Amino acid sequence: MFGTESSLSMFLNTLTPKFYVALTGTSSLISGLILIFEWWYFRKYGTSFIEQVSVSHLRPLLGGVDNNSSNNSNSSNGDSDSNRQSVSECKVWRNPLNLFRGAEYNRYTWVTGREPLTYYDMNLSAQDHQTFFTCDSDHLRPADAIMQKAWRERNPQARISAAHEALEINEIRSRVEVPLIASSTIWEIKLLPKCATAYILLAEEEATTIAEAEKLFKQALKAGDGCYRRSQQLQHHGSQYEAQHRRDTNVLVYIKRRLAMCARRLGRTREAVKMMRDLMKEFPLLSMFNIHENLLEALLELQAYADVQAVLAKYDDISLPKSATICYTAALLKARAVSDKFSPEAASRRGLSTAEMNAVEAIHRAVEFNPHVPKYLLEMKSLILPPEHILKRGDSEAIAYAFFHLAHWKRVEGALNLLHCTWEGTFRMIPYPLEKGHLFYPYPICTETADRELLPSFHEVSVYPKKELPFFILFTAGLCSFTAMLALLTHQFPELMGVFAKAMIDIFCSTEFRDWNCKSIFMRVEDELEIPPAPQSHHFQN
Repeated sequence: MFGTESSLSMFLNTLTPKFYVALTGTSSLISGLILIFEWWYFRKYGTSFIEQVSVSHLRPLLGGVDNNSSNNSNSSNGDSDSNRQSVSECKVWRNPLNLFRGAEYNRYTWVTGREPLTYYDMNLSAQDHQTFFTCDSDHLRPADAIMQKAWRERNPQARISAAHEALEINEIRSRVEVPLIASSTIWEIKLLPKCATAYILLAEEEATTIAEAEKLFKQALKAGDGCYRRSQQLQHHGSQYEAQHRRDTNVLVYIKRRLAMCARRLGRTREAVKMMRDLMKEFPLLSMFNIHENLLEALLELQAYADVQAVLAKYDDISLPKSATICYTAALLKARAVSDKFSPEAASRRGLSTAEMNAVEAIHRAVEFNPHVPKYLLEMKSLILPPEHILKRGDSEAIAYAFFHLAHWKRVEGALNLLHCTWEGTFRMIPYPLEKGHLFYPYPICTETADRELLPSFHEVSVYPKKELPFFILFTAGLCSFTAMLALLTHQFPELMGVFAKAMIDIFCSTEFRDWNCKSIFMRVEDELEIPPAPQSHHFQN
């Protein structure tokens, strides 16, 4: 025992102050690098790397899974229900107000040099096009077979070239021999039907202006309407004809909806409203396109608030899926009734009236459904171009809504002021939004991951609820600060810190640790440094 202590003391006596400076400096550097990595990983993935590794790898080795197996088996039914709800909540939807790639998204890229759409978003659009615009019998028609390959093509120029090729094939004239006179032959020229989906692709991706896109969509409408009428007559002749009719219906609805959006972009709002109403009457069962959201936005532009209320009465139903457009438009209409005279000081003195209470409750309902929207409406966060797909209750849906509806909120006097004064009160009613909601299901935890895939990298994704810093980041920050302070003190006072370190090591290694106290530590420090005693004070007399 004494030999070990003597050898340890001899080793410590041989250490120079430079060793302690190097030791503390290296420790500070390593902890700083760990802190930087932990912070970067948390900003990108929303969790601590050390915590994730501990839960994923160390916990099973320590038996954590076995301890919780009984609890998991007892709550399997509840977990399956919650997982099923989470999957349905995190479904990605087609943005009903999506922009035109050639006339809007590509122009943004030409001006800024940034890509507004992610690969994941464009891949989802390609899957939608294959689902809506193709069927199993496309190989029977050469132009449709070319377009079936074009929708799978990743290169935009290759898609556009394929669309032109499909149109060129349809321009080939087939000659039919009709013997009208015995001595002569007359050739009848018959045109093959145009390919509507080729015009759709060119209008979406090649047209550089909305006016050019509208011309191409009008040509697509002529071709699509003819195909729809032919397949409508043959739809009951077999499953193949039924699939063709379903495809032709999707094509026709898509073309008419985009024509209405072109009219809205070009300022012909009343014409756009009429086209949307006619489309909803003609195809009432095709709710997957969410045409009513386009209609709501156009009616708000016309300030036809009574018509907006009528549309909301039909679609703001408990049995129908909600959206930010439905919830926030309902809140806007109720806020419009009281916002021009609303004053927070007056409301705090006399209390809220019935109409004001209804408006506040509508705002709280909307904020609970999508808590990201108010920051964009209040211009606390910068807007970007909306993606082609959105996640309901997520940041992507908030961007898509605010991009088109911010002007409508500004037009209603006092509406943004009422929103500014009341929207944060929602969070007092739902202190644990991931576990329990107030009017809706708990907020889905998967929204952040999906939004990071849908939104471009230069946009800072809004996260709700705001995550606190993990313990390991705080611990690493404290460790880095402590070691940096030790390194600084050791560099400035090498001898004092060396003696202090030796004294601390002797204390922890000594068998008489309990007999030591703080006084003995400082006495030893004074003896080793030979600090002279403090001088006695003298009293001076005048």
